[in-house]
This record gives sequence, C-alpha cells and structure tokens, in this order.
Amino acid sequence: MEAVSGNELINSNQTNTVAVPEMPPSRSWFSWCPTSDRLLEYAESRILKHLKTHYEKKFVPVVKGNNVWTVKFNPSAKNIPLVMVHGFGGGLGLWALNIDDLAKNRPVYTFDLLGFGRSSRPHFSSEADMTEQEFVESIESWRKELGLEKFILLGHSLGGFLSCSYALKHPDKVKHLILVDPWGFPEKPTDDEFQARIPRWVKVLGAVLSPFNPLAGLRAAGPLGPSMVQKFRPDIQRKYESLFEEDDTILNYIYHCNAQSPSGETAFKHLSIPYGWAKFPMVNRVGNLDRRIPITFIYGARSWVDNESAYHVKDIRVLGKCIKIKRHELSKIGGDELMVP
Repeated sequence: MEAVSGNELINSNQTNTVAVPEMPPSRSWFSWCPTSDRLLEYAESRILKHLKTHYEKKFVPVVKGNNVWTVKFNPSAKNIPLVMVHGFGGGLGLWALNIDDLAKNRPVYTFDLLGFGRSSRPHFSSEADMTEQEFVESIESWRKELGLEKFILLGHSLGGFLSCSYALKHPDKVKHLILVDPWGFPEKPTDDEFQARIPRWVKVLGAVLSPFNPLAGLRAAGPLGPSMVQKFRPDIQRKYESLFEEDDTILNYIYHCNAQSPSGETAFKHLSIPYGWAKFPMVNRVGNLDRRIPITFIYGARSWVDNESAYHVKDIRVLGKCIKIKRHELSKIGGDELMVP
C-alpha cells in the first residue's frame, strides 16, 4: 500500500493536509442524480483532510476482478491491527470521529464493503446464504492481498453481521470480535402480539415498497436527493459538528455513497426479510464461534437494535461481554469508550 503523497497529501508532524479542489468536479448534464465517482472521491477527501493521523490509501484487488477501497491509518505502528467494517449505507468516512483515538497505538484498517462507498459494485447472488458468502469471501481475499495474519475485527450494523460471519469462517485470523449495534442477530418474532403492534400503514407501505431497494427513493428524487438527506437526517450532521462544524461535509458524503448503483443495497435486501430482520439470523450460529475468540457487544442506550441477542451470547460464552454506553449512533464512539485491547 503506497502512502498518500505529492499533491494529494503533505505529511508533517503526523498531520494530513489533503489538497481538495476549490469547487467539486461537475457531473454529466444528463445525469438524473447529481453524483459520480469523482464527486464521491471529493466528498471523502473533505472528511479525510480533518484527520490528524498519517494514512495510506489504495484500491485492493479482490476476487472476481473487484476492488476494495482501503485506507490504513498509522501504518508504521507495531501493535495488532484493528480492522473496521462499516454498516449499511455507509463507508469508511463515517469512522472519522473514531480514527485519531483508535489509531494512536495501532494500525487501523478501514475499507468500503463491496457494493458500498468507493469499492466495486458487483452483482450479488439473489440467495441470502450465497450473498453472505460473497461478502465474506471478498473480505478474506482483501486480507490475503494485504498480508494480514491476525487482527481485531470490529463491525457496525451490517458490518457486525458480516464480521461475525467472517469470524465463523476464518476463526484463526480474528484475535477479538467487537460488534457495535450489530444488525441481523435476533430471529423475527412470530407471536401474534408483536405482529399486532405493527401499524397497518407500516404493513401496507412495506408491501408496496417490497419490490424496491431500501434507498430507492433517494435516487428517484434525482436533484432533490441531497436536500432529502439534509431534511430527514439532520441529527447526523449534529453528531459530526465537532469535526465539521455546521457544514454539509458528512451529509454530502452519505448522499454520494448511496446515490450510485445500489449493489450493496440490493445485497442487503437479499439478506433480509420484512421488516429489517435477517433471513438467516446470526444468533442461531454465533454459538459455534471458536470459544477462544472473545466477543464484545456494544450498544447505544437509545439504539433501535435489539440487544437481547448479546445477553443470550453472554449466557452461552464465558468470554463474551456486553458494554452499554449512552450514545445512539455508535459511529461516534471515541477511543476511551470503544475499548480495544
């Protein structure tokens, strides 16, 4: 992996200065959605320029001719590496509030999952088990290409589900599994009382939207897409204001991550069933994980993710532990709160 250099990065006293264009590159006039690969690259560069930790970045070739966009922070550190896997609809840029703390004493690898961010957006299988296998296979291919032998694996949301799946398949590579608000663990409730609590309008809306991808509306909105992100998720901007003040840096990045070909989004749809449950819940499999691998679950106090699965795992595994913190968006965990050995 080559260090960022030349007119892209000036490194001085461990501070990155990224040369960001004064104006973002323009898109094609006939494009319905105001996005492009270059605009996504520009949006990411606006995030990375705020980080103090030295980094290297490149596309890593993986299976089936795909490429995984990767940024390695504090590359010269000798401690066991930390690999971070983002969640649905995200990209490596969303770890911006965590990186400087987490990479103080160890190398930290962040990457965009296939189908998300700046990585390749391939066609995934329509079968849930095959889709999951394709994600795991791409992560293992990425690991081999980088020569990583043992690492701490941290996954958030969908990334937590895939990280656990990876650890089940390749336990010899995982030193410690950290699951942050992991999606896809509990089984879908079948009791009538739970079904009765779902409003009728939600069921009707779910039936109408079932043929579409989760974020199809964002792309259908075309030029109104960026304003939709700002309107419906102003809370995200507030969470990152300590780094980006009150500008649109993070919302702009989220828009461009999700306005392009919905490859990973389609894969997620294949992995799930209404209303957001995993087709093959991880809670039924995590008990098979090598007992020598410690698991840490982290949930926000106001998180919408059900944490009962974590307590179930704790009951069946001596080395498992649950941590509860006071934040809803776990991408904002700092180094003192996200405890990594």
